[in-house]
Amino acid sequence: MTNVDPKDEGKHEPDGADQLWNESWYFDFATTDGRLGGYVRVGLYPNLGTTWYWAYLVGDGRPLVAVHDHDVGLPKGTSLELRAEGLWADTVCETPNEHWSVNLEAFAVALDDPAEAYRGERGDRVGFGLDLEWVEAAPAQMSTGLPRYEQACIVQGEVLVGDERIVVDGFGERDHSWGHRDWWTMPWCWTAGRLDDGTAFHAFRPLVDLPFASGFVAPADRAVENVEGFTVETELGPHGLPTAATMQLGDLTLAVTPTAHAPILLEAPDGRVSRFPRSLCRFEVGGDGRTGWGWTEWCQPQQKPSV
Repeated sequence: MTNVDPKDEGKHEPDGADQLWNESWYFDFATTDGRLGGYVRVGLYPNLGTTWYWAYLVGDGRPLVAVHDHDVGLPKGTSLELRAEGLWADTVCETPNEHWSVNLEAFAVALDDPAEAYRGERGDRVGFGLDLEWVEAAPAQMSTGLPRYEQACIVQGEVLVGDERIVVDGFGERDHSWGHRDWWTMPWCWTAGRLDDGTAFHAFRPLVDLPFASGFVAPADRAVENVEGFTVETELGPHGLPTAATMQLGDLTLAVTPTAHAPILLEAPDGRVSRFPRSLCRFEVGGDGRTGWGWTEWCQPQQKPSV
């Protein structure tokens, strides 16, 4: 992994007429006690003329709060400001490689059962707002062999749900990628988190027999350590939602317990379907007792439409 060109924080030109050429910005967070977490994804599909916008919130004793809109118009110029019915969002690079702000005013749906995300997202309508900042906690790192980069961050600001105002003081990950993105062909696993000693980590790999993985470990008091090896074994429960996993990221062995799910059903222009569970997770390091929190995603292409 290498350092990031500040120019890469902005938009990129699509590669020809590839329908599935995509550019996305992800932002996730968790509080230090793991009782609240969320994420936002801005996904541009310029050759389809649309933006996919996701914003999710999970927490102890809370329903899943979800904004999932795949029909948002493309933002104009260099901006990432989005407007649609019941949605306004703006995602701003305040200082390249150092500071982003994420803002949202929208109507969301509250789901008591996260698996309802696979069955039409029937739930209660609720106001949902974000005023959050992602600030550098470690240098942004380009992934090996991929047009994407990741950065561990401190996350601060406010979340609004209905009449409730929640102060956030936690940590998280942000990433930016561009290129062909087919959610419906190959399964994969991505993870990122922070341990209680300040160590941040990230890893990605296809869940097929390919000799590729990418990631880093960023100790609080040392330089970022690039890690090429990443293995993961996952236990699945009903609806394919993960219940536990074991990960090996270089010398770091992690026992992973998903504590809240924020899944999405993804439908391709040609009718293919994937389930995409993204889960707030507790991590425990084998051998030394360190623990932490973060997010893990599993892409699960389906053989036929899910019901």
